[in-house]
Amino acid sequence: EAVDTAMKVALAYHQARGQGGRNMFVSRERAYHGVNFGGVALSGIVNNRRKFGPTLPGVAFMRHTHLKENYFTRGEAAQGAELADDLQRFVALYGAENIAACFVEPIAGSTGCLVPPKGYLQRVRDICDQHGILLVFDEVICGFGRTGKAFAAQSFGVTPDVMTMAKGLTNGAQPMGAVAISERIHDTIVAAAQEGAIEFFHGYTYSGHPASCAAGLAALDIYRNEGLFERGAALSPYFLDGLWSLKDLPAVADLRGYGMLAAIELHPAGGPGARGHLLQKKLFDNGLHLKTTGDSAIVAPPLIAEKQHVDRIVECLRKTLAGI
Repeated sequence: EAVDTAMKVALAYHQARGQGGRNMFVSRERAYHGVNFGGVALSGIVNNRRKFGPTLPGVAFMRHTHLKENYFTRGEAAQGAELADDLQRFVALYGAENIAACFVEPIAGSTGCLVPPKGYLQRVRDICDQHGILLVFDEVICGFGRTGKAFAAQSFGVTPDVMTMAKGLTNGAQPMGAVAISERIHDTIVAAAQEGAIEFFHGYTYSGHPASCAAGLAALDIYRNEGLFERGAALSPYFLDGLWSLKDLPAVADLRGYGMLAAIELHPAGGPGARGHLLQKKLFDNGLHLKTTGDSAIVAPPLIAEKQHVDRIVECLRKTLAGI
């Protein structure tokens, strides 16, 4: 719902400023933005799309940033910032006057932790600014301390116009999504509304649900009072060291990570994703539950984790990877 809301915000903003022709969106290959029709239309993962027809029209896809020359890179890789120029190509192809917003996961999470190359996000920001395109960061996965700061936007030093969030907002204790927008966007939409009318005609059945709001406030208190963002940042080097110790295993094709979020990619065996699915089942049998997408396993320990927990995770991974 947060992503669909952000799409509607972008359309309403451009209509309010007299540019209603801006109704296209730009997303990326290997992107995940939820399972509603708006999010599916922005999805760059084939299995999120293949059963649901063409979805919404008017979405163009930039290339993903997972380059072979960057394999086994911790943090931001050196190669690939020029892939942001795909957005400039779409401006030349479709016309900036037709593009409403560009949606980006600062770290593509569901597809297997694709950390942006150095300078990539800033380049996307610059192109958006040059052509009046809104930049939307989907921080549903990498927000709330996962990168060592409250949001990846802060970690990478790039400020979006719109930001979506969920998951860590309530620590998953209650369903809740949220959208943050700049004052410029808010004021433009509100100023265009007729006096006494609803400024942004949008909402959900459970919008502002008190139980979810209470869980969100409690989670924010715990993050602050227990210093969990700082704890995650302090543990990150040890966590990444542990995962990179698995590089010697024959099944491991790539390792990538940032903060307390990482992925282990396997050399394929059988059909696409078969080895990843086997790994997920074997890990569960051995006492560790991870999400796999295709042949990539996503590792994201809780921010309350300690070194002993990282050791157990790495030990289980080594044992299981050695046997598949």
